[in-house]
Amino acid sequence: MALVAVSTTRLWTLVAREFWRKTRRRLRAGPIYRWRYSGRTPERVLIAPPDLRLADPQIALEIYYGRYPLSGHLVETGGKSPFQIDVPNRGWRKSLHGFRWLRHMRAAGTELAAANARALVSDWIAMHGNQISGVAWEPGTTAKRVIAWLQHSSVVLQGAEFAFYRAFLKSLAMQIRYLRSMAREMPEGKDRLRARIALAFAALSLPAPASALRSATRNLAEELDRQILPDGGHTSRNPMTVLELLADLLPLRQTYANQAEAPPPALINAIDRMLPALRFFRHQDGSLARFNGMGATIHDRIATILRHDDTAGAPLLHAPHSGYERLSMGGVTVIADTGAPPPLDVSNAAHAGCLAFELSSGRQHFIVNAGIDTYGAAEFRPLARATAAHSTATVNDTSSARFSHSLRVSDLLGSPLIAGPQHVPCKRIDQKGVHGFVARHDGYAARFGFLHERELKLTTNGNVLTGRDRFLRPGNAAIPNNGRDFVTVRFHIHPDIDLLQDEQDRLMLTATQGDTWVFTCVEVAPEIEESIYFAGLGGPRRSRQIVLAFKASEIAEVRWQLTRTRIAGYPENN
Repeated sequence: MALVAVSTTRLWTLVAREFWRKTRRRLRAGPIYRWRYSGRTPERVLIAPPDLRLADPQIALEIYYGRYPLSGHLVETGGKSPFQIDVPNRGWRKSLHGFRWLRHMRAAGTELAAANARALVSDWIAMHGNQISGVAWEPGTTAKRVIAWLQHSSVVLQGAEFAFYRAFLKSLAMQIRYLRSMAREMPEGKDRLRARIALAFAALSLPAPASALRSATRNLAEELDRQILPDGGHTSRNPMTVLELLADLLPLRQTYANQAEAPPPALINAIDRMLPALRFFRHQDGSLARFNGMGATIHDRIATILRHDDTAGAPLLHAPHSGYERLSMGGVTVIADTGAPPPLDVSNAAHAGCLAFELSSGRQHFIVNAGIDTYGAAEFRPLARATAAHSTATVNDTSSARFSHSLRVSDLLGSPLIAGPQHVPCKRIDQKGVHGFVARHDGYAARFGFLHERELKLTTNGNVLTGRDRFLRPGNAAIPNNGRDFVTVRFHIHPDIDLLQDEQDRLMLTATQGDTWVFTCVEVAPEIEESIYFAGLGGPRRSRQIVLAFKASEIAEVRWQLTRTRIAGYPENN
């Protein structure tokens, strides 16, 4: 209970800090402060940085006809400017004001697309350029917009008259000054790092004194050192954050080179760590493991980023700072969460999935976590973040971590993780023919008095994954039979996998094209239950799960095994 009290105190400290930040932000957006954002207008854009994000000319055509497919939602404007209509979906509005969709106009490469891009930027300047409020001027959204305007300035300014050219540069300069003022006030996390990235882009792409570039470079380096862990993960422990940040950092490195400026060592080192980290989270089919806010993967986006990975070697197997383990052998990949929750400041998307794992064989996923529906309804997020949505153990149908669901908190911080495992020791096992680990967490110790320990071993050239889930008290004392010792170990099955029973009552996990895995457990008879897979590209899908249910006071340890039936001609090595 003492840990919960400490976490609650920390939470309300963050609430107070965020309330103060928002108050200062409102003051800085007011007429008294706004004069600070005026100043000299740059004469031109020196260089348009590259954009690595995928572009689709067809989307440019859709936008021309007033259909905006943004953030997983399609909005038809009926001939009006999208900045004139009130759309309740916050994600859609943030995407609209972030202007990343300009890349589709650039990909179209037509005068019509350029004229449409210019008209939409002109609409934004007229309607929001001088009114610093709402979603449009949230610092995170402003950072995305500054980067997008710089990256696609060539298409926006193509064929522009002088009046628009000056208005564009004047608005861009105002946004940069505003962002420079707000960056230090932003909360911890990727938005603050992206703000520093945007300011570095601006110092390189627009005429600016050398002191501005030095300052932007120094601030960027400090933020990278704070947020990027030694093994290349992000402090939020979200694999998607690594991908999103690399999509900005790689073009920034190129822009330094194009301007004959030396990139800061912190930028080079961060990229060199993050690219192997991205490969660490990647299954054989190219998708990222579904942990701590990760949903569906757009495979081409990852492939585009990894083209810049000069090492092109095997992924790391051990990410101790990020808190993950990877087992890889014979075309089989196992990725497991073996870390404590991220800091409360950056835990708004964190999951209660300690000791959960995913198993893929070749290009097919067999055991998964439910993941999140990235663009779906917000009411499903708590379900996706719960321990029961992960392939790990729950005690008394509760999660191993707690989330804040206070309305007063959510308005300022969202739904951070406020209590969870404090100690997650993990020991790696790498022997001849065996890859594995043993880890335990204390997420249930305060409430139920015992720990969860999991051992996973991948052996026999990847054909056998053996698991052991153990529940123990300090000093190996017996777990009391007090009605608070009900344990459920779950194995969520990917919806593309058929789950059948053979004549020996063994559970068969079969891919339409590929391997079959046989699940067995001696101590507990496995059951099959309904489940839901949130991370489908088309949204949530029905799936199934294997469940081992028992009382820890009667069975303190279960051993289970997944055995692969090999397909003729299947590769023996990764």
